[in-house]
Amino acid sequence: MTPAVLLVVYRRPEETARVFDAIAAARPQRLFVAADGPRNGVEAHACAASRAAATRVTWPCDVVTDFSERNVGCRTRMMSALSWFFSQVDEGVVLEDDCVPSPDFFRFCAAMLDRYRDDERIVHVSGETYQRARRTPYSYAFSKYPLTWGWASWRRTWRLFDPDMRTWPSFRASSDAAALWDTPDEAVYLTQAFQQMHDGAISTTWDYAWWYACMTQGLSIRPAANLVMNVGGGAGATHTGGDIGFLCRSFEPLDDPIRHPPWVVRDKAGDMDTFDLRLPGEAMRRQRTLAHHLRRPFRWLSRSLRG
Repeated sequence: MTPAVLLVVYRRPEETARVFDAIAAARPQRLFVAADGPRNGVEAHACAASRAAATRVTWPCDVVTDFSERNVGCRTRMMSALSWFFSQVDEGVVLEDDCVPSPDFFRFCAAMLDRYRDDERIVHVSGETYQRARRTPYSYAFSKYPLTWGWASWRRTWRLFDPDMRTWPSFRASSDAAALWDTPDEAVYLTQAFQQMHDGAISTTWDYAWWYACMTQGLSIRPAANLVMNVGGGAGATHTGGDIGFLCRSFEPLDDPIRHPPWVVRDKAGDMDTFDLRLPGEAMRRQRTLAHHLRRPFRWLSRSLRG
């Protein structure tokens, strides 16, 4: 049976319709729709159209809505929507209006939510995957990264979420922090991101605080096949306004039946691929290499002048 689904929408009715069509094909018995309000009169029509696109249910389904009358912003709206959702369900699937799931996504989430319901080592189920080559004969692996472009989790995990990340200063100062990073670049990037989130310097996103909670409390599940396509890049996006190639990736078939790994061990190589391909790992190396090559002629010129 398809788990309960939370769909969070704003002002993109066409993208919302694509996500809703995928949800409709899975026919969940419970659908929760949360929406942010318009910032101005210009956005009012698009917001109304998005809400209409997200609630045109034609199958037996209990639809519950939480529509904000005013604009509260992406960070506040997502956190309040998730708290609302997990106050009413013990577990479920979360989709935003630009994350189109494959038909296999719901089957995968249902299987993972059921299998690991009472296993507190597991905190999150991702729908995305980033890997240069499939390394496992199983249908999924365990990761430290709780990727959020189509995901599922439990109320027990959401209770760990702290938007203020109050334990971050003590964790950063502990020896355990160094054990979380696989490369120096990853340590720099995530330490800065978590520090900025803790300091309130990042006001438009919520998910770094979720990442911190999940990464310090357990493991996430990453499918061996990509099950979510992000169609939200471009001018209308809040966080992905550029032409980012890793967004709109093709679906991949999920094993049927799902093959479960016989152990719960983090896939470090897969996490390093995730940092390179989903996060700025490759870009950081390119920038460092470019800077190295740019410095070489200046070092040669300096030596020539001294000689």
